[in-house]
Amino acid sequence: MPDPRTDAELAAMAADLLDHRLRRETRSAITDDGPLSIDEAYRIQSYVTSARLERGERIAGWKLGYTSEAMRVQMGVASPNFGPLTDAMLLATGDTASPALMQPRVEPEIGLVFARDLVAPTTVADVLDAVANAVACLEVVDSVYTGYRFHLEDNTADGSSAAQVVVGPPLSGIDALDEIEVALVRNGAAVATARGSAASGHPALGVVWLAEQLARTGRVVRAGDLVITGGLTAAAPLEPGDVIGATFSGGAEVSVLR
Repeated sequence: MPDPRTDAELAAMAADLLDHRLRRETRSAITDDGPLSIDEAYRIQSYVTSARLERGERIAGWKLGYTSEAMRVQMGVASPNFGPLTDAMLLATGDTASPALMQPRVEPEIGLVFARDLVAPTTVADVLDAVANAVACLEVVDSVYTGYRFHLEDNTADGSSAAQVVVGPPLSGIDALDEIEVALVRNGAAVATARGSAASGHPALGVVWLAEQLARTGRVVRAGDLVITGGLTAAAPLEPGDVIGATFSGGAEVSVLR
């Protein structure tokens, strides 16, 4: 069994990921050069996050990755993961995605905005009781790895590919989030449909798992945090000139341009 990576090695890997993003150059997966444990991946993620905070960004919430079967199949990943969202990632509906993105894709998601802290252990009922509102969202993912070729550990180190989040209007039916329907629309044509239950059976179930994972390092979901609960459909590529949107049951719509 290989020796664990040192803190210096993990910090260097984080710096390399940040450097590739700054230069807008993709790279091969870390695991192409040797094994990486999931704990090491989250430590790399932590170094990347610290660098973001040092340049003035602040934590605005969390993203859940691979909570739906559609996304796990598309990316060949078997387990969920999570990553931080910062205020610099947030967009309003109708905004244009950052020109710094390399290979962006878009996923429709249900976002939960929290009225108070959520501390593990918790339940679905606790999660829903702590939520101020549910919002229509699009996540713009942008992997640093060429062609999105990675393993779960690589993706986790890269913050679960989080790049930007488009925050739309409130969703109706917070008591039945698993029944909400969504259509992903690219340039006027529907490319995928799903229900809220695609996210772990219920969007709040993933948040229960997230709270447990955060507790391992003394963190919690804070009041005011936005948690996006996982892509409900396979991700659609966002090419120059594209408009991608999502329409949720109840009429909520959200879109992003490139």
